[in-house]
Amino acid sequence: MVSYFCLSLIPPKPKSISLFNGKNFKGWQGDTLHTWRIQEGALVGGSLTEKVPHNEFLSTTKSYSHYILKLKFKLTGTEGFINGGVQFHSQRIANPPHEMTGYQADLGKGYWASLYDESRRDKLLATADSLLVKQVLKPNDWNDYEVRTQGKRIQIYLNGKQTVDYTEEDASIPQSGLIALQTHGGGKVEVYYKDIQLTEIPRKKYSN
Repeated sequence: MVSYFCLSLIPPKPKSISLFNGKNFKGWQGDTLHTWRIQEGALVGGSLTEKVPHNEFLSTTKSYSHYILKLKFKLTGTEGFINGGVQFHSQRIANPPHEMTGYQADLGKGYWASLYDESRRDKLLATADSLLVKQVLKPNDWNDYEVRTQGKRIQIYLNGKQTVDYTEEDASIPQSGLIALQTHGGGKVEVYYKDIQLTEIPRKKYSN
């Protein structure tokens, strides 16, 4: 017989929360007048008829740390630099005000499912295997994306296949912050995001 005391020691199973309700921008902030819109239950940024002038980010209003983030994306474009991304452990910056700094799970040719450091070190921290990406990516269609951040360890998955396993060695880099969706400047590009689910990881399940 299992006592009530023993049962009380079992931690509750982490619950997944939906970051986007599919209907409005509740819980999100950004340029919702010109860049971002809601279409068929998805957050959509950019344009296929006009070149996106500069990076734009739609970010959560709440910060998070140590979680599993799952979503679906679709990236399409007709000319110029076709790119987007999922920011995490990030913050908005004052100059320029449309930019953010932090980690990015990247989207686009040469960057698919890689880890980029946006407006900070400005470089790829870990690069996905191009052959693996070619095997699993569904161009111009919906794809599954997953970011796992546990302590200083970051993992990225594209359509169920791991593409990045990175451990941050710089102790000054924050391991918490906003989550954001990017449409990159410099191209006629539309990027769609939907089914955005986050599961926070209890502290005792990871270590630094």
